[in-house]
Amino acid sequence: MKRPLHILTVVGARPQIIKASAISRAIRTNYHSELKETILHTGQHYDPEMSEVFFREMEIPLPDINCGVGSGSHASQTARMLEAIGTQMESVNPDVVLLYGDTNSTLAGSLAASKLSVPIVHVEAGLRSFNRNMPEEVNRVLTDHCSSLLCCPTQTALNNLLNEGFSDQVEKAHADQPLAIITGDVMYDNALHFRHAPVPEGIRHLLERIGEFALVTVHRPSNTHSKAALDGVLKGLKAVHEATGLDILWPVHPRISGQIGLIRKILPAKGIHLTDPLSYLSMQACLNRSSIVLTDSGGLQKEAYFASKPGVILRDESEWVEIVDQGCARLAGNDPERILRHSLELIQSPPTEYPEIFGDGNAAGHICRLIIDHFA
Repeated sequence: MKRPLHILTVVGARPQIIKASAISRAIRTNYHSELKETILHTGQHYDPEMSEVFFREMEIPLPDINCGVGSGSHASQTARMLEAIGTQMESVNPDVVLLYGDTNSTLAGSLAASKLSVPIVHVEAGLRSFNRNMPEEVNRVLTDHCSSLLCCPTQTALNNLLNEGFSDQVEKAHADQPLAIITGDVMYDNALHFRHAPVPEGIRHLLERIGEFALVTVHRPSNTHSKAALDGVLKGLKAVHEATGLDILWPVHPRISGQIGLIRKILPAKGIHLTDPLSYLSMQACLNRSSIVLTDSGGLQKEAYFASKPGVILRDESEWVEIVDQGCARLAGNDPERILRHSLELIQSPPTEYPEIFGDGNAAGHICRLIIDHFA
């Protein structure tokens, strides 16, 4: 009997763990005789609220390897990850390396695999914000150009890669002749799989106590590393709260936990609910109860769309241009006037259609099949 193809899955941050759960679930359910998975956690997100809880809640096997890299500058963190992943890769000797998204963990994994001539499968390939000042944009572009199999969540993502010279007509994918192909979005798989999951007790009690609300997340350096930028976001949120009467529910990212004083200074105490970071299921429960989402997160933009919730994107560009093109989200940056205007427009005239542009809900299965077909 032919041995299973050995996949090394590299994760490091909350969004990657969530995405990885869909493919890990597909392997355990339908492909366990053909695929073997080893999970490596770089340690990029190392506190329980941003990492461990997602493995438990989404029923993912705990990582086989934890590099424990932790925080640091982009250069330092990426360098330490590259060394750690390379060492582990030589020991594990995988047939394929599976990478997700656009973090420093993703870039380090792609460089390590490239140096060892291990084929790379990039999930969520082809996204482009066309803003090279974003570290995520550089990470995703470099990873795409190191990959053998590029799994695109949407037609727009595939078009981006075709414009960069990739092909969607490759018989057998490899580093010198990579294949770009639409698979759908594994986050949509998860949205469907967990749609009817029980609401965690802690967040259920909070939701029972508050009225209608806007769900807010802020973590991008463009909003958090400048007092003026964060001040603009806060003034915009205050204006939305005052103009609509909506409460604000805000799970606070560790990156701005030190700014609680500024947040409390600008936002009124009444109707503003600041929480610790939330687990996936808790966030989904909040999303389903919310009236509108204001975020600078790439993942939450999509999750809002999956839940048929309008979104105000606290950035000047988005890699999920389809959502904006559909009129289901608006780009507001950190300008208070734009934040208020777009929020009011979406609340007063909410989108009526959320077309299925992210696949058929079986992206993980399609990706597993492609890995087997091209690398077994």
